[in-house]
Amino acid sequence: MKILVPLKRVPDADTKIRVKPDGSGIETDGVKFSVNPFDAIALEEALRLKEKFGDIETVVASIGEEACAEQLRTGLAMGADRAVLIRSDADLDPRAVAQVLAALFRREQPGLVLMGKQAIDDDSNQCGQMLAALLGLGQATFVSKLELLDHASRARCGRETDAGLETVTVTLPAVLTTDLRLNEPRYVSVPGILKAKKKPLEVLPLTDFCAGAVSRTKLLRLEAPPHRQAGARVRSVDELLDKLRHEAKVI
Repeated sequence: MKILVPLKRVPDADTKIRVKPDGSGIETDGVKFSVNPFDAIALEEALRLKEKFGDIETVVASIGEEACAEQLRTGLAMGADRAVLIRSDADLDPRAVAQVLAALFRREQPGLVLMGKQAIDDDSNQCGQMLAALLGLGQATFVSKLELLDHASRARCGRETDAGLETVTVTLPAVLTTDLRLNEPRYVSVPGILKAKKKPLEVLPLTDFCAGAVSRTKLLRLEAPPHRQAGARVRSVDELLDKLRHEAKVI
């Protein structure tokens, strides 16, 4: 069995983000980049399945500039078997990304696609669903518990919904997107880093691999959120109601 895990390069969650003066994007000077946390959870789950069942190949993939190789090396250091980088300097929207991943799926023929439910840079939460639709595969999103059944021919997935926990079973191959409580990703070890240097990392140009992947959306402008006003303490319920009525004007 083969598991495909897409990894996205995103600004680290602990990095302070600054918007460019013209609103065209974010300032990247001094910004640390890392693997999207939800994708790291997906990779961790793939590695746990490999440790449990043994005969599983894990392939990590990324779409973007040459710097994305750093995150793929992190995936290899965690334990993935090989990596694929699809080189593109263009900003691809979720649909275009799904098209590229669909082409990669047809090339690799994995039994399972495990990916984060969303990326923390744009929070689109669309690629997994679009990928499943393009491939005509079953899907389970927001997976917080995963179990392979019947010799890895089906997957039982626990999902957290607004109405409570939901359990769905999908026939493999399928696309699963992972949520926070599925697992805790392992740290990269020094032996893992050394082994990663010897593992294959294939680079494919987007123009040759999936020339039809073109974004249909365009980023017009980024703006930092407005500063929130400082809170105020009140001495009584009457004072609170007065402020809500005359200052906030919400009642």
